[in-house]
Amino acid sequence: MFIYAVRANTIKFFSLIGLAVLTIAALIVFIPKAQQPAGGTEVAPAEVEVKESISFEKVKTNADRIAFLQSFGWEVDPEPVEEAKVTIPAEFDRVFESYNAIQKQQGLDLSKYKNRDMTRYTYRVLNYPNYNGTVYANILVYRNRVVAGDICSADVNGFIKGLSGK
Repeated sequence: MFIYAVRANTIKFFSLIGLAVLTIAALIVFIPKAQQPAGGTEVAPAEVEVKESISFEKVKTNADRIAFLQSFGWEVDPEPVEEAKVTIPAEFDRVFESYNAIQKQQGLDLSKYKNRDMTRYTYRVLNYPNYNGTVYANILVYRNRVVAGDICSADVNGFIKGLSGK
């Protein structure tokens, strides 16, 4: 037989914790999101409109992947430079957190796919504006759905952007 005594101080403590959690939840739900200044991480309205008209589903063939990239305005070589099986790690390090932040700006989130195997397709971009180096488009496909993507340069001091990042 177990007997557990609860003092009034313990009840007050857990009541205060519960009240604090409810207060924070209410603030999150009822206070509108503040506008961020230019240069912040908020997605621009034009990018949201582009994303809404683009289907991330049913990307089964090479032609589907090329059409998907073309829907963002990218012209790519017809054959991928690389096709590799990748596993999203169970725990994100700093690099993966940064990459996932880019994905979240596009309305995607890799944290849903931790410990999942998928295929990364890399294409050479032919029409990246005002840049002389080599630029690649990467898309991660899981069960015929694009779950992540980026445009990046091959240079050491290069860049990485979301798919609509012209």
